[in-house]
Amino acid sequence: MVESLNTKVELVMDATSYLGMPEYGKLMVGDKGFEFYNEKNLKHYIQIPWDEVDYVIVSILFRGKWIPRYAFKTKKAGTFSFSSKDPKRVLRAVREHVPADHIVKSLSFLQVLSRGIRNLGQRGNKKQSSGKK
Repeated sequence: MVESLNTKVELVMDATSYLGMPEYGKLMVGDKGFEFYNEKNLKHYIQIPWDEVDYVIVSILFRGKWIPRYAFKTKKAGTFSFSSKDPKRVLRAVREHVPADHIVKSLSFLQVLSRGIRNLGQRGNKKQSSGKK
């Protein structure tokens, strides 16, 4: 069995990990880090120490009424997405360990779409200017 990262547990809740195929399990917020354990296979787990967390990215819909997902962007290992039964409680517990300026709202669908269109326009201008040489 895997040994826990935390010495003191602040919150345990049912959750889903979206690393590849969705996995159901328990998340644990503690004094040393964030942990996720799969219910059926304890070998599938994710442990993120608090000093490794760069940003917490929160997907907010309906002006904060519904938070479907949140993600932890780490300094070295990448981004890990999760959802849980009560995400506001989880984010309040995480806020005790991660600075408030490192908890950010994710982009909306329209913002992602407009940035993509804008970047396509910029790429076209770069190709035309490099082709004139």
